[in-house]
Amino acid sequence: MITRIASHHVVDRDGRDSPATITVEAGRISDVSEGIEPKAELVDEWILPGYVDTHCHGGAGADFTDPDSKAALRAVHYHRSQGSTTLFASTVTAAIDDVVTQIERLRRLVDLDEIAGIHLEGPFLAESRKGAHAVELLCDPDPASVDRLIEAGGSALKMVTIAPERAHGLEAVATFSNAGVHAAIGHTECDNTTASAAVDAGADVVTHLFNAMPSIHHRKPGPVPPMLTDSRVVCELICDGVHLAPDVIRMAMSTACPKRIALVTDAMSATGQPDGDYILGSLPVKVVDGRARLLAADGSLGAIAGSTLTMGRAVEFVTSVVGVPLGRVAVVAATTPARIHGLDEVGAIEEGRWADLCLTDARGHLVRVVRRGETI
Repeated sequence: MITRIASHHVVDRDGRDSPATITVEAGRISDVSEGIEPKAELVDEWILPGYVDTHCHGGAGADFTDPDSKAALRAVHYHRSQGSTTLFASTVTAAIDDVVTQIERLRRLVDLDEIAGIHLEGPFLAESRKGAHAVELLCDPDPASVDRLIEAGGSALKMVTIAPERAHGLEAVATFSNAGVHAAIGHTECDNTTASAAVDAGADVVTHLFNAMPSIHHRKPGPVPPMLTDSRVVCELICDGVHLAPDVIRMAMSTACPKRIALVTDAMSATGQPDGDYILGSLPVKVVDGRARLLAADGSLGAIAGSTLTMGRAVEFVTSVVGVPLGRVAVVAATTPARIHGLDEVGAIEEGRWADLCLTDARGHLVRVVRRGETI
């Protein structure tokens, strides 16, 4: 349990770093003062707010949809040790009845304060952009299904990914938004006009921008340009060196600015595990050199199937490979996702918030994780 810790590089909510001392009482930050107090534990590392991952399917060999709660907790604790002091549990496409059952199980983890919320990725996705989702289970977001999910999720349901071009898509976006659930545009074939219409209807997040959606074309722009430039939208990025090239990440960070970018892992059960064969939802996946891809019946590899990324490695990649200053990376790894989802007890090193801290070297390499005042 830490009581007072100091560094010459403590990062604030705007990404600025300066010498400061953090005082912790009962797991919360009770004071942040300028300068280095003599009695504090002085560390060489930068001190960043604990990372907030709002799109994660599992890790440590476990999937969040596993009926065994101990397996789900194993994934939570693994990602926590890798910097994600706050975490949403993401599902994959399943039949509505099964999704409701998954929500009921995950709500228990929310009630136990192990996860901060639930994110449903599917089943309201486009067949042509299904990625690692079972195509036969994809469906339209009809009003009855939407109402069932909202009722099942209650306040624990934080976000739902939707292809807005599906029948009832824009209506569903509005219904989820009015219920306090973030509607995220993703796994979509929509054009720029439909994407903007979805934002007008209440969508304010884009699920892993660039991935599982039309690419930018100079005469058919697709959803990417309006989502990058609309101030109402926060764009998820998977920064593992597989999903996005460094130049694309630089473009997104420059265009949208850190207050509109959220790093996510989209991690699957293979995260933290050796290469080999795994299952994502109901689909077989093979991991080779840490890269997860769907496995076809003939043994060939198909679409990217989530990732084996951790937030600690994402921050290091964006800092040391992409070249974004570490303070700005802290904003997209913690402050922005916390803000957009109303998580006002985390995401920034400020008085009254939980003492959730990530200590890194100057290149973003994770050295130490503190959650609620205790080193993990």
